[in-house]
Amino acid sequence: MTKLKITQVRSAIGLPKDQKATVRALGLKRMNDTVEQDDTPAIRGMVFKIKHLVRVDEV
Repeated sequence: MTKLKITQVRSAIGLPKDQKATVRALGLKRMNDTVEQDDTPAIRGMVFKIKHLVRVDEV
């Protein structure tokens, strides 16, 4: 299965609670933190919701 490399490039300070919760659910904790997640529709939906905060690369 394809993996997604997700890196947080902007801060979540001042964002709505649902967006902050999405950042945490992806496993991101701070700026420049990177996680690898499976490429599933659920993960893609989460990334779409916070696309202004993250950079996504396919691995």
